[in-house]
Amino acid sequence: MKQVRFVGLVALMLLVSMAMVYAGGGQEAATGDDYKLVLRLSHVFNPAEQLSKSMDLVAERIYERTDGAIEIQTFPQAQLPAYKEGVEQVVRGANFISVEDPSFIGDYVPDMKALYAPMMYESFDEYVALTKTDLVQDMIARAEEQGIKILTLDYIYGFRNIITREPVTTPQDLSGKQIRVPGTDLYINTLNYMGAIANPLPWGETLSAVQQGVVDGLEGSEFTNIGNRVYETGATHVGLSRHILGTCGVYINIDVWNGIPENYRNIIEEEFLKGAVEGTQILSDNHAAVVAELESHGVTFHEVDGEAFRARLAPMYQEQSGMTPGVFQAVFAELDAMRR
Repeated sequence: MKQVRFVGLVALMLLVSMAMVYAGGGQEAATGDDYKLVLRLSHVFNPAEQLSKSMDLVAERIYERTDGAIEIQTFPQAQLPAYKEGVEQVVRGANFISVEDPSFIGDYVPDMKALYAPMMYESFDEYVALTKTDLVQDMIARAEEQGIKILTLDYIYGFRNIITREPVTTPQDLSGKQIRVPGTDLYINTLNYMGAIANPLPWGETLSAVQQGVVDGLEGSEFTNIGNRVYETGATHVGLSRHILGTCGVYINIDVWNGIPENYRNIIEEEFLKGAVEGTQILSDNHAAVVAELESHGVTFHEVDGEAFRARLAPMYQEQSGMTPGVFQAVFAELDAMRR
């Protein structure tokens, strides 16, 4: 009987030990050389797009530099929860990294919506510089209070333009046209104010909807166009509205983040920052070649009446519920100072 009790006690100790190791869903509770954390990273981009390539490279570098202690598994094209649902995974404390534009953090820090307003930036560099200001750093600190650690806001995938079957150069050209947008108020309101009928379809349904004429087009960057072969849907006209600068941040739960040993946190942050700088440079260097390739596939680019569109978009620069009064003016003041 004593032997049976001893074996039972050993088994119980093993079970307790295993529970400690695997507590947190993928995160081992061990320390030192035994530490292991698996994080799932979700985004909506095609594997052929630069942002997707950047995420894969960052994950690989982190794995190598931490000797396998930090494993980031990347899931493109919304294979896992993305957009609002992805950020919710972060807030709930999952071992999860969400890669989305700052407007989705606006559900938790409303002022973040001011960073993603339409027709605000003239260059990639302006946006990157803005994220370093005290104004934006304060927003980042407030996100941490809501459980969201922002590793960086600096991933850029290009200016978003109108991609349609027929040319669009004025708000009147968009009248009555259904344009696919991501499912957030920012995109829906932007396209509606510009004169279109915004249709917030999931990305997975978008290309077939354009091809079948369910919608008249979509909005996105040249890199999205080439990476997803949007031109094959029959939408071969691009109105250069540059209505939104496509950017993404990298978000992880603050408690998950604080539970990672400091030396590994430093590596993770360094590599995500490095990936953002490299990715933006690649986009800048390759944009002309991408445009030329799209033109070789029959895509035609059209300049638009920017003043007419900006006049339509004026209501988008008014603070919404929860936003700090004057936050838009503060952002514009920072941008104006850069342009002097």
